[in-house]
Amino acid sequence: MLSIHYIREHADLVEKTAALKNRKVDIQKILGLDEQHRTLQAEIQELRQRRNQLAKGGNTPEVVEEGKQLKKQLKEKEDQERELNQELNMLLLTVPNVPYDEVPEGKGEEDNKELRKEGTIREFSFEPKSHIDLINSLGLADLERGSKVSGFRGYFLKDKLALLHMAVLWYTFQKLSQKGYMPLIAPALVKDFTLFGNGQFPWGKEEVYHLEKDDVYLAGTAEVPVTAYYSNETLSEEDLPKKFVALSPCFRREAGSYGKDTKGLYRVHEFWKIEQVVIAPSDDQQARELHEELQANTESILQDLELPYRVLLMCTGDMGEPQAKKYDTEVWMPYRKGYGEIASNSIMTDFQARRLNIRYRTKSGETKFVYTLNDTAVPSPRILIAILENYQQADGSITIPKALTSLCGFTNIEVQK
Repeated sequence: MLSIHYIREHADLVEKTAALKNRKVDIQKILGLDEQHRTLQAEIQELRQRRNQLAKGGNTPEVVEEGKQLKKQLKEKEDQERELNQELNMLLLTVPNVPYDEVPEGKGEEDNKELRKEGTIREFSFEPKSHIDLINSLGLADLERGSKVSGFRGYFLKDKLALLHMAVLWYTFQKLSQKGYMPLIAPALVKDFTLFGNGQFPWGKEEVYHLEKDDVYLAGTAEVPVTAYYSNETLSEEDLPKKFVALSPCFRREAGSYGKDTKGLYRVHEFWKIEQVVIAPSDDQQARELHEELQANTESILQDLELPYRVLLMCTGDMGEPQAKKYDTEVWMPYRKGYGEIASNSIMTDFQARRLNIRYRTKSGETKFVYTLNDTAVPSPRILIAILENYQQADGSITIPKALTSLCGFTNIEVQK
């Protein structure tokens, strides 16, 4: 959420950047409601002051009568102020964050800026198979029975692929915890305030599973519960930044992906993900430095797995509403003959903190809202697609990345005889 003070002072910029994020906001209505709200607050303050003066003026019939009228007027004004404040806050929830100056303007993915490519794309001496063909031929997953049991996009991971799934998650979790990130196992069931807080609501409600009986939601990323960890709390500046690495099951309806990647493990309704979350002071330069640190963490995992990848700086039209700056990391997937998204790395400034009411007290005693950042470390089973396809052999077997062999307990997945 942007503060109303910021919107007042930068109305044109807020309106322009919202349009660049493909969102229309009624800035004039927001400013009009804000003016009415401030006028009402001033009137309420005057009525309260007059009531306090009357309390010192004795108990004459005139004073009693005026006191009754003041009480009635005050209640009416306070009710109006409450309703107006609620309407204003609901509108403020629909205003996207303002991107940093270095973010390129653009309408969609075609306008994203490729920053770099890393790793060597393997040249196969044979026609590489898709991960679907590989898992079917090697008996590593069951998509048909997964759909039977779970519905569309359901799946079972089996045998050595199940072990590989656990190995890559544990490898990542352990590596980042050793870098000083606090390990968390995060809940997937969350209250609605967490989703409003992280900025998924009100825009992305159709993507979230709602358990109506209990009025809770299934989170699509550990960013949701972990960012809300300190909601309605005030931290100390000397304790910042706080860095977390969180493992959680994730659930997404994929409502906006009709017809895309309907087969296989690329786009599924439930998966596991390790997420990095940082709670930091409200300092844009430090936020940029932490952003690069998170990016380096993600890239180090792909480098350890010896997977080719590229990094994109996302344009205004292809980044989310809460984000001020965003990198996407995409890993090479041979059968697609292209890159597939594996991680998103975002600076949120104080956008989420305002919605979640997370503050910190500076060394000088000033109270400010924190900055939040988050980045995917690794998602599975999507990362398994890249491993299977990049490490496939001519005979149909799969070599296991060296970094994972000690955790898996095997060095390859052989063709079944």
